[in-house]
Amino acid sequence: MPLVPRVGSYDHLLGVLGSELTLVEYGDFECPYCRRAYPVVEEVRRRLGDRLVFAFRHFPLAELHPFALSAAVAAEGAALKGQFWAMHAKLYSGDEPRLRQADLRRYAEEIGVPPEKVTWPATRFVEDRVEADFNSGVRSGVRGTPTFFVNGEMYHGPITVEHLVEALESTSPASVDRSA
Repeated sequence: MPLVPRVGSYDHLLGVLGSELTLVEYGDFECPYCRRAYPVVEEVRRRLGDRLVFAFRHFPLAELHPFALSAAVAAEGAALKGQFWAMHAKLYSGDEPRLRQADLRRYAEEIGVPPEKVTWPATRFVEDRVEADFNSGVRSGVRGTPTFFVNGEMYHGPITVEHLVEALESTSPASVDRSA
């Protein structure tokens, strides 16, 4: 199933828009599988370097994870201060999620964001951003987290460094051109 919408400047990106390879994750900060995928994505990014652009989109499964939505809102609040990726790293740090309001405030302070910017009540803009990501996931066929899209198509393989790198490189425009 294709990614809708495709990666754009509205996404939270690591790497350069228009890079040869694109990896998108729909994630939930309280999801144990997303937490396990975090170091995998970091290693994929390290291995592929400038060839890869990585985008993270929110897909909080609030019915299963009671703190997922507040964590997503906190990440977006931090984004307003240019600190999305710093908050993303804090939210996935440690073995167990620590996502209560006091934790979110502490993370904000640690990354230099005023704590009131990341905790309830959030601005409507921040909530709208999380909802827009979630809705794009629904339109793209996302059913759970983490869900990855490799070069614009839903990925169904194992979430390992080797498998993701192989999928990215085998479906890149450059690899398609070489085989033509």
